[in-house]
Amino acid sequence: MNNTSDDNRRLGRRGFLGAAALSGAGALTIGGTQQASAATARPGRHRFQCGADVAAADGWKVFAGQRIGVITNPTGVVRDGLRSIVDVMVESGKVEIGGVFGPEHGFRGTAQAGQSEETYVDERTGVTVYDAYGATIDKFASYYGTAGVDTIVFDIQDVGARFYTYIWTMYNAMAAAAKLGKRFVVLDRPNPVGGQAKGPVLKDGFTSGVGLDKIAQQHGMTAGELARFFNGEFMTTVAGKKVADLEVVQVQGWSPDELYADTGAPWILPSPNMPTPDTALLYPGLCMFEATNLSEGRGTTRPFELIGAPYVDYKWAQQLAGEQLPGVEFREAYFNPTFSKNAGKVCGGVQVHIIDAGRVDAIRTATTMMTALRDLYDGFDWRGDAGRWINLLTGSDRFLKMFTAGDSAAQIVAAWQPELQAFDRTRRQYLLYRR
Repeated sequence: MNNTSDDNRRLGRRGFLGAAALSGAGALTIGGTQQASAATARPGRHRFQCGADVAAADGWKVFAGQRIGVITNPTGVVRDGLRSIVDVMVESGKVEIGGVFGPEHGFRGTAQAGQSEETYVDERTGVTVYDAYGATIDKFASYYGTAGVDTIVFDIQDVGARFYTYIWTMYNAMAAAAKLGKRFVVLDRPNPVGGQAKGPVLKDGFTSGVGLDKIAQQHGMTAGELARFFNGEFMTTVAGKKVADLEVVQVQGWSPDELYADTGAPWILPSPNMPTPDTALLYPGLCMFEATNLSEGRGTTRPFELIGAPYVDYKWAQQLAGEQLPGVEFREAYFNPTFSKNAGKVCGGVQVHIIDAGRVDAIRTATTMMTALRDLYDGFDWRGDAGRWINLLTGSDRFLKMFTAGDSAAQIVAAWQPELQAFDRTRRQYLLYRR
């Protein structure tokens, strides 16, 4: 897929809601060859350093002599004071910023799901912020020319799910950089749900704003690792060539076996409906309920943990309790969403409680929850065009076909294992952190 069309932008999360290295730390990739320097880990809780912290401690030398464009949002902070990297760079006087490119929800985070901040001049820094949510490759290329940038910098906390739009902002930004011969630098951050890949892999014909290329539903990579994967696997096709100068400033003192909640580090909401690390852990699976007529908890204080609809009663929680899914328990719950689906209606359903974070398989959990609903309630249905949304979220029409045929959750989960194993083998060459 060479570009993201206007239609694909509408098929992003707006569609779902509205339709119903551096010295001592870097990992430098030039011409496909990695040069990784020795880690200077700072072990222990609260002590890991994100790529931004490493770069700031080195006086931002990674950007010396460069005019940069920054793709970031409220999660792009340095640990000291939890301040925006853009604010800190500008105040340092050591970095020349030509522009900021704001993703979904915006640079300062003022927009809700499926929305963005319009292009404006940031009052604090005087830097122009461009609206990059849903930006095509050509739009990014235009922005780069207007901003006059040499290097593109990506620093956003991802949550590890294919349908979280920030990684596709990075994908198109990289493709534009490849075409124009621009340098691309990722200031890396942990994957909050760990380093394991899970779930189905997207197939041809099912690309959209929530999945532009063939990765697993829970990809198990950091943004820096994903950038390397994108460059090695996709950029030649989408941009005609790879990013020749791709650098990842690595996280120090963190392992992919460590979930974000285990680090003790402060959690900054990557988006308005991602309030806790627990939300992120469940999101790669529970987001599938966006494709149904159930509330996925938007409009409550526990999105993607509270799931329900007016037609659901105690029987769902009762059946799920007998499934003994790893890492989670289900509590019968009733709630009244203040916005989004079923707003103003009392919904019966469940709250998914995490009891052993290391064992959670969010996609298996959501699949089991859905098959139980199918078997219990005639009122269960898909949103939109005959299951189109669930096809886009799961990356093919297989889930819908097997679900409609009455297959069990175990059969559905088993069906994607061969492609997941192939994806896992492919991604190994691009990983930076030992599993």
